[in-house]
Amino acid sequence: MSAPLGHPRLHLRRTDSTNERARALALAGAPHGTLVTAAEQTAGRGRQGRHWSAPAGSALLMSLLLRWPISDRSPALLPLAAAVAVCDVTGPDARIKWPNDIVIEREPDHDAPVGGAPALAKLAGILIEGRPQEGWAVLGIGVNVAIRIGDLPPELRDTAATLGREPGAIEPLLAELLAALERRLGDTPAQTLDAWRERDTLRGRAVSWLGGRGRAQGIDGDGRLVVTLPGGGHAALDAGEVHLALD
Repeated sequence: MSAPLGHPRLHLRRTDSTNERARALALAGAPHGTLVTAAEQTAGRGRQGRHWSAPAGSALLMSLLLRWPISDRSPALLPLAAAVAVCDVTGPDARIKWPNDIVIEREPDHDAPVGGAPALAKLAGILIEGRPQEGWAVLGIGVNVAIRIGDLPPELRDTAATLGREPGAIEPLLAELLAALERRLGDTPAQTLDAWRERDTLRGRAVSWLGGRGRAQGIDGDGRLVVTLPGGGHAALDAGEVHLALD
């Protein structure tokens, strides 16, 4: 029987990026389940090269090395399974903004159009890097556990969410998340897709992307975002930059 996820573990008080440290360990031959955590990152990043910002000791910052076969799971569904696992441990209000941002829906502010869709505030992010052709990936997850919104840079305060817990809650949440990942990585593809769809926050919303716009209609069997187009027909988008659009 293989060791549970999270062993061995390297914890750092401060590092540039837990994903970078985990990638180096992967290349050095570290085993499946190796975990890197940190109290603070100086160069944490999310998808599309964005900077991940969190005051020291206020967020769960982790990167997990996964080697195949992971229950013979397709690498394409790994981001979906990870997003569902994060929702499992962050509460019933957590939703997924395709492909794998974990958000909380907030009512529109007073300047928004009447009847507008709820705004989305980011609670957690997922970044997966690696070499699938070599049978491994690094799953990076950041969760705003004990962040105080007022401590964030001004430009992030309107778009960030937090669990609002104390710093002491980070370690228990990590244990819960590792257990949830263990379960979700064992799901069948159909179970992963169904669980993800239950938490989909974009379905029915107007969205835009580089080169187009349409209305989100959920995901297909490969995890691609399906949108209806203004002139009729559908498009299936691979992971990329998708924004909410004004109706």
